[in-house]
Amino acid sequence: MILEPGFFLSDYIEKRLLIRSIDEISKLFGERDSFLNLISEGLNVQVITRESELIIKGSQDNVEKAEKVFRELLSLIRGGRNLEERDIDYAVRIISSDEDLNMLNLSDDEIVFTNRGKIVRPKTKGQKFYVDAIRNNTLVFGVGPAGTGKTYLAIALAVAALRAKEVDRIILTRPAVEAGERLGFLPGDLQAKIDPYLRPLYDALFDIMGNDQFMKYMERGIIEVAPLAYMRGRTLDNSFVILDEAQNTTREQMKMFLTRLGFGSKAIVNGDITQIDLPRNTKSGLIQAINILKEVDDIGIVKLTSKDVVRHKLVQKIINAYEKSEEPKRK
Repeated sequence: MILEPGFFLSDYIEKRLLIRSIDEISKLFGERDSFLNLISEGLNVQVITRESELIIKGSQDNVEKAEKVFRELLSLIRGGRNLEERDIDYAVRIISSDEDLNMLNLSDDEIVFTNRGKIVRPKTKGQKFYVDAIRNNTLVFGVGPAGTGKTYLAIALAVAALRAKEVDRIILTRPAVEAGERLGFLPGDLQAKIDPYLRPLYDALFDIMGNDQFMKYMERGIIEVAPLAYMRGRTLDNSFVILDEAQNTTREQMKMFLTRLGFGSKAIVNGDITQIDLPRNTKSGLIQAINILKEVDDIGIVKLTSKDVVRHKLVQKIINAYEKSEEPKRK
């Protein structure tokens, strides 16, 4: 524990939590105390165990925050959850920013089981809001930086809807816009050229459905993964449709896609407006669509932030650094 500026020994307090078993300690502290180190370093507290007690020492503010984190994590463990590093990192980040921590609410929302038996659930409050918006609206725009789970959660909800027979097929699409490259320089035929753009969608489907089921559904046309240009002239009935990387659509492409929506269908439009690869002076169809449709009923608009990043914790720091460097430009 590092003494903070203005910290006096008189401010030093300790809190005690009752631990039911050695197994709880093992799950709470993580392998080689990795979870414990994240909490104690992140909140600048000292944590020790004594018999059936967990003792937290430090400044009053830090100790109270650490106590809330440990109580929340213990509730998850006692509810049968296996903790992951991302859970610990999220809990520390949220409590450090003086926000309410309610991970139990997230834990109760089970979207779908993956092929390996893992439960997919929202990991942050922003993700929970995003998931609820998809369930409650026909069309949802999900905007946020990389790593916030926009694509993966949308595909998980699509698979859940297919398994529940709420839709007959899943259609995933992306605009084939190059991020500093040209399609013509890539080897192979047209399918080989566009596959790299669709790979993140394939990866999410493989993870949730498994390769065998995915290939079977692809062959039967139950799942379709294609570039956005292939959507022109179609009407998509009884489908769960996901448009990914939508920041790279033009106004015309976005309007074309949105007017494909048929009866019994649901559409999700995801994008990161800080990573637009369109030619200079070409406006993003995603930004324009949000501005035009923000007051229309049955349309949800969800804006995720760096707090919702569920990749390596360094990703959040990178996003924050870029946002800070771009603030003068926006002003």
